[in-house]
Amino acid sequence: MPELPFPLPPLPTVAQVIFILIAVLAVVGSLMVVLARNLFHSALGLVAAFFGAAGVYIVAEAEFIGVSQVLVYVGAISTLITFAIMLTRGMMFGATSPRNRQSGTAAIITVLAFIVLAALLRAIPWPQVGEPITDGQAIIAGLGYAFVNQYVVPFLLLAMLLLVALAGAIMLARDRK
Repeated sequence: MPELPFPLPPLPTVAQVIFILIAVLAVVGSLMVVLARNLFHSALGLVAAFFGAAGVYIVAEAEFIGVSQVLVYVGAISTLITFAIMLTRGMMFGATSPRNRQSGTAAIITVLAFIVLAALLRAIPWPQVGEPITDGQAIIAGLGYAFVNQYVVPFLLLAMLLLVALAGAIMLARDRK
């Protein structure tokens, strides 16, 4: 058997294959959000994108953040958005166009942002081996402490945003007499 002039790349590991599948789920869900003609289908794509993001967190061994992503975004935000869409009856029956006058500009900006992010990712000297986490409970306790001390204002603003969105959905859904 003749020797190749270049070494063959190693086969991906199981963890890499799972990561790629989860990343594909997130990308397909994100594309579905912006390209679907039906608003409800866009909401379903948002759910898929949120699940993909949670899967990326779990593969990156940040299980607490992944479960929080599922509970908060998939469980609460997606349900709220879906109810808002269903309660505004007029939007459910019409198909909206995914293209507008700014789609070309948005595509150019998206490609440029991808190029900049790819260049930044290649320029970062990534460590090969990380320090092992010795106590996972200390990380969760630190997150809880940060939520009620350092990040209490953004946490409360997020709660107010959800409350206002729910009130808006109720106002849109009520019958006008």
